Amino acid sequence: MKIALIGAGGKIGTRITDNLKTTEHDARYVEVSAAGVARLAEKGVTVRALEDALVGAEIVILAVPDTLLENVSASVVPQLAPGTIVLALDPAAPLGGELAHRDDLVYAVAHPCHPSVFAWEPTEAAFRDFYGGVAAHQVAVVTLLHGPDAAIESVEAVARVIFAPVTKIHRLTLQQMALLEPGLAEALQQSCLEVIKEGMDEIIARGVPAEAARDFLLGHLRIQSAILFGEVPGRFSDAAYKISAYARPLIFREDWKEILTDESVREQVKVITKS
Repeated sequence: MKIALIGAGGKIGTRITDNLKTTEHDARYVEVSAAGVARLAEKGVTVRALEDALVGAEIVILAVPDTLLENVSASVVPQLAPGTIVLALDPAAPLGGELAHRDDLVYAVAHPCHPSVFAWEPTEAAFRDFYGGVAAHQVAVVTLLHGPDAAIESVEAVARVIFAPVTKIHRLTLQQMALLEPGLAEALQQSCLEVIKEGMDEIIARGVPAEAARDFLLGHLRIQSAILFGEVPGRFSDAAYKISAYARPLIFREDWKEILTDESVREQVKVITKS
């Protein structure tokens, strides 16, 4: 495939660049920031002008921040040949209507799930690839926003390349993907984990040795997750359930699930896409 990568020197762009370099695809790398160009030069990658990179491109990957996607897509979309696949890497901007649109183009989103906390990897290097896309296996999600159904095959093919190694791909709607992120993964999960980390810091400030607090917390996080998500049979102790019932109303509002409604997710998208 002829692939144009816009934002090739950014955070996600450099990861995708590393994976594209190992394939036989005709990859064209576009980057405008001096720091990004320098990072690509260190990898032996030559940057191409946007107009040149888009000529004949079959897939255009928009690896740019959500706040820039509207302006970048407005520059890219008019230059594309009919049938070109425009691939965003996050559902926020598309859901917020920030992507420049043409009826004769194909639009899709692909996003990595990142390696599971329960995934087994045979090497230390693969185990420590927490983000994915280097050595650890991961799952990805994709959605086709606009275009013929058959185009999803090409979207999945490129997702397997840029997020490699990929074991499975889930096809979702845009709204389902947005419920996962920002809804579940960021609004809920990250917030809860931030509070847990703040709790660890608090007991360290109260005198618990830092190493002991970290070891105790992370060990319990693993077994508690294994029980809750069905990785092992069993249940928590009766005492643990009593403490949970006592603590939940002190920590969470009764209406906390509102954060996962479609309406809330759309508000979250506005927060993400507006600079």
